[in-house]
Amino acid sequence: MRVLITGMGGQLGTLVARRVEARADVDTVVGVDLDPPRRRLHRATFHWIRPGDTDTLDEVVRSLDPTVVLHLGQFEPHARLVPQRADVASRRATESLVTALADAPSLRRIVVRSGIEVYGRRRGGPICPDESCPPDPTSQFGRRLLATEQHIEVFARSRRRVAVTTLRFAPIAGYHAPSPLSRLLKLPVVPVATLAEPTFSLVHAADAADAVVAALDARAEGPVNVVAPGVVSAYQAARIGARVPVPVLGPGWTLAGRLSEFAGAPLPDHVRELIVRGRTADGGRCAQVLGCAPTRSTRDIVTEIHEQTVVEFLDIAGGYAA
Repeated sequence: MRVLITGMGGQLGTLVARRVEARADVDTVVGVDLDPPRRRLHRATFHWIRPGDTDTLDEVVRSLDPTVVLHLGQFEPHARLVPQRADVASRRATESLVTALADAPSLRRIVVRSGIEVYGRRRGGPICPDESCPPDPTSQFGRRLLATEQHIEVFARSRRRVAVTTLRFAPIAGYHAPSPLSRLLKLPVVPVATLAEPTFSLVHAADAADAVVAALDARAEGPVNVVAPGVVSAYQAARIGARVPVPVLGPGWTLAGRLSEFAGAPLPDHVRELIVRGRTADGGRCAQVLGCAPTRSTRDIVTEIHEQTVVEFLDIAGGYAA
């Protein structure tokens, strides 16, 4: 296999790259991103490419002629980039990739990073959707993820021999994983829902990376939910870290968002939606079609978040750094 990884510089991309380059059946690993990988890689080659730089990406694709593409270049708002830049970077990364892959005659499989945000949390909608539930995103991040899925699917249909596996991850978190939810839960005071205690699921970055690599071998096509076992509420997550949960209702969320941003933990709409309405999904198909399933529970991941001591800050370019 000759593997191209977009988003290699992120936490998930770096973890995936280290796993892929350790495989004997992989001849070449090449990655692209707007930031370099966070850990040392031994065989993989990295190219610094800004999302939307189709000419440079086209040169990389022509040289590699990948057999597999792992498209992880989706940017969660307030993780590595502020919301507007995250949305634009995600769109441009997908558009330039699809254009460049026209020069990849050996391409056989694309694995796409997506998220359970595509199901949305509309009133009356399924609380724990499986892959048969139609996407209905109710946040900007969810809409961007769904647009990426659709863009890749359209391209694949134009290439008869290209299979697509779409991994819909629960919010990815864990030690050192940049996440707006993680930052919020680590504040001394955590805003929570008032009238109910909705629950959510997570997935550990290492388990997410294992799922991506497992998709190299699986013959599964279509969406696959990747969700850690168990759920917690925002109230429970705050108490696990000995934080103070503060109930917020209605217009109070506007003030809560401003205060949390001032404290260094901006509150994008998909995270607010998770706290107010909950977010989980049925991950039963993952073990069936990928041969693996997340092993770390949501509660364990929350505990790990609170054990993290690295401080993240907003850089002058509008992104996050550790």
